[in-house]
Amino acid sequence: MLQIVVYNTAGEKAGSAELDETVFGVSPKKDVVHQVYLAHEANARQPWAHSKDKSEVRGGGKKPWKQKGTGRARHGSIRSPIWKGGGVTFGPLNTRNYKQKINKKMNKLALRMCLSEKLLEEKMILLEEYKGEGKTKQLSEMRAKMPGNGKTTLLVGVKKDGIGLEARNISKLDVQRAEDINIVDVLHHQYVILTKNSIKILEKRLKV
Repeated sequence: MLQIVVYNTAGEKAGSAELDETVFGVSPKKDVVHQVYLAHEANARQPWAHSKDKSEVRGGGKKPWKQKGTGRARHGSIRSPIWKGGGVTFGPLNTRNYKQKINKKMNKLALRMCLSEKLLEEKMILLEEYKGEGKTKQLSEMRAKMPGNGKTTLLVGVKKDGIGLEARNISKLDVQRAEDINIVDVLHHQYVILTKNSIKILEKRLKV
C-alpha cells in the first residue's frame, strides 16, 4: 500500500495513512491525460463568436446603381461580402458544437494518473479531520503551515466536511467536491489537499 503524510488542522504532521494503489499508484501516460484534458476543455467551451452572412446583414434592398452605363463594376447589393459592412463568408457561427465524447474508463484512468502523479511528486496532502467553522483565518493559517504555501492549491472535500465560504477569499486556494473533481481541476493546481472523507469517495469512485 502507498503511504501519505497526514496533517492535522493546526498544519502539523500527525502520522501517515495508506492509500489504494489501484487509485493512487497508477503510472501516467501523457497521451491518455492529454486526450481527456482536451476533451474536458472542449466540452466547457461556448461558441460565442458569431458572424452574419449576406442574408442576415441589414440594408441592401436596392441595387446600388444601374447595371450598365456607369463604367463601374456591376453590383446587386451592398450586403455582398466584398463590400464593407457586408456579410461574412465562412465566418464563425454560434451553432458550432465543440463537444467531444469522453470514454468513462479513460476518464477515470486519466484522473487516477493525475492523482498518482501528485502523490509521487509529494504534492498531495491529507488532512486528518476537517470541520469547517466558517472562519477564513483558521483555514488560511492552516494552509500557511503546510507544504507549498503560496502555490496554487485545490482543497478536495465532501459536503459533511463543512468546507464553504471560508476558502473564498484565500489567494490561490480553490475548493472542489470529491464527487465532481476532474483532471482539469488537478492539472490547474500545483498542490492537492484531500480530507479523509474525500479519500473514501475518490477510492470508491475510481477503484478499478
